[in-house]
Amino acid sequence: MEPLHDLPRHATENRAYWNGMADDWIASGERNWSQDEPTWGTWGVLERDLEMLPVDMHGMRAVELGCGTGYVSAWMARRGAEVTAIDLSERQLETARRLADQHGVALTLVHGSAEATPFPDEAFDFAISEYGAAIWCDPEVWIPEAYRILKPGGRLVFLGNHPLAHVCSPLDGSLVGEQLVRPYFDMRVLDWTEVAIDPGGIEFCLGHADWYALFRRVGFVVEDYREPRAPEGFVGDAFGVPAAWASRWPSEQVWKVRKTAAPGATP
Repeated sequence: MEPLHDLPRHATENRAYWNGMADDWIASGERNWSQDEPTWGTWGVLERDLEMLPVDMHGMRAVELGCGTGYVSAWMARRGAEVTAIDLSERQLETARRLADQHGVALTLVHGSAEATPFPDEAFDFAISEYGAAIWCDPEVWIPEAYRILKPGGRLVFLGNHPLAHVCSPLDGSLVGEQLVRPYFDMRVLDWTEVAIDPGGIEFCLGHADWYALFRRVGFVVEDYREPRAPEGFVGDAFGVPAAWASRWPSEQVWKVRKTAAPGATP
């Protein structure tokens, strides 16, 4: 595994960012750990609407890439999976460990980067990221890594920011609006560390054609794609996106891909 003291800049910035705000996520982590049924993303979309997880995960080895407080891993364990989770923030993992003990859920929690995991080849049947690696890791690095650690036929499901939300994000970090502000082509890196309003970490996002090209090059076949929307009655904004905006345009996306026998293979 890549030494944690020798991380690329985006990983160093993101680790410090999440360590610094870990306490702010304890309450939401506790709430999500207590849920019987998963809800997803900024807008709390129901599992039955997104179908992120297999219904029965008994006999499956699953991994969460960028687990935060670990609630997604808990949901998988309760469906019968043997679950491993990795995160770069040791402070977030402290919360995950405490909640796993509190709820009596067996998880293997690993401090490390989803871009360079310590896991052997073809170790898992299923991989998932709700935000986590999906936006905070370089897709040119973490997607091939996910492919490596999945068994042939294994599935990767991840939820992150939609590119449309990014191209409508003002340069000063203020709320997403109704004008195109950033270029769509060659978008890739979004550095929020020095914006005037609500500075954050360093995110990654690709355009749709670039995602497809990456999946094809690595050896993933796309099985499904979803664009969650803010539900009726959601008031205000969340993470820089007004709910009214996200009820008209997609602020999030879900990719579901499957590992083929060899890179570039067809189903």
